[in-house]
Amino acid sequence: MTGPMNNIQHLIPEFERWKERYPAGFEGSLTIPCLRRIQEERGYIADSDIDELVAYLGVPRTQVDEVLGFYTMFTRTPLGHHHLQVCHNVSCSLRGADGLLKYLCGRLGIQPGETTPDGKFTVSTAECLASCGTAPMMMVNEAYHENLTPAAVDALLEELTK
Repeated sequence: MTGPMNNIQHLIPEFERWKERYPAGFEGSLTIPCLRRIQEERGYIADSDIDELVAYLGVPRTQVDEVLGFYTMFTRTPLGHHHLQVCHNVSCSLRGADGLLKYLCGRLGIQPGETTPDGKFTVSTAECLASCGTAPMMMVNEAYHENLTPAAVDALLEELTK
């Protein structure tokens, strides 16, 4: 890699502390925690972040790309301030998640995978958020909202826009 690490340089001391916990030769094990920290900082994982992380860890780019492709918690594009993830697996679907997702998207004027023009909301679907007994549900950033109805979605959106 040519040039300095401009995007993640300030995170390297933190990564170095983590690296001390692993035996030599296991730097690749830091891929997930480093990506999580980069995403916390930036809000998403940019191509330049990947390039810098590959150079820092000394792992093949494919290793980082595989992690990003497998784990849905990582995103390669900027998200809205509020990331609304509607669970749509079988349990949630049987309890109304599909209708709830349609209602939510209609209220926000976007489709799953899109962000509102003001950057406040991104809607996406998740395969399973492990809350089958309280379906339908969605995560808003890191918080679970369960037993949702259209009225509960309206109240939640009102609270989030304050």
